[in-house]
Amino acid sequence: MLNSIFYKTILKDLAFLVLRVFTGALLIHHGFEKLNDINNFADAFVRPLHLPFPVTLSYIAAGSEIGGSWLLIFGLATRLGASAILGTMSVAIYHAIVTSGFNIYLLELLALYFGCAFSILLLGPGMLSADYIIKETFDTKTYSFSSVLNQQSTNRNRTTSSRNLGISNKQKKSFDFPFSSFLSS
Repeated sequence: MLNSIFYKTILKDLAFLVLRVFTGALLIHHGFEKLNDINNFADAFVRPLHLPFPVTLSYIAAGSEIGGSWLLIFGLATRLGASAILGTMSVAIYHAIVTSGFNIYLLELLALYFGCAFSILLLGPGMLSADYIIKETFDTKTYSFSSVLNQQSTNRNRTTSSRNLGISNKQKKSFDFPFSSFLSS
C-alpha cells in the first residue's frame, strides 16, 4: 500500500503535462513571428551561418516550432514534436554562440527550450496525453527483436525451465531497447 502511495502518483504525469503545455504554448509564438517576416528572419539568422536555401530553412524552422509546439500541447506524437524543437533550438544555440559568443542573455531562453524539449524527448509525454490514450486504445503486441528472441527461448525451454529450475516466466526479464516506441511513456 505504501508503495502505491509513494511511487504511483498522478503528480508525475501532471508535471509532464505542465512541462509539455507550457513549453508548447510559450514557444509557438516564436514560430509565428518567423512567419510574419520570413525574409527578415532568413537574412538575420540563416544567411550568417552560410546555410543553403535560407528562406526554405526559415520556413522549416518556423514549421518545426509551430508544429512541434502543437504536438507537445496535445501530447500527440510528443517525441516527434520534441525532436523538431530540439533540432531548431540546436541550430539557434549554434547561431547565438557563433555570432555573439557565450552571451548568457541570448542563450538562456534557447537553453531552457532545449532542456525542456530534451527532457520531453527522453521522458515521454506521460499518462495525460493523446499518445497514452492511443497506446491504451490500440494496445497490440508489438514484435521487437527482444520479444521474438524471448518467445523462441520460451518455446524451447518451457518444460525444462519450469520443472528443473522452478522459475516462472513472469520472473524472467528481457532487455528492452531504449526509444523502441515514440508513443510509450
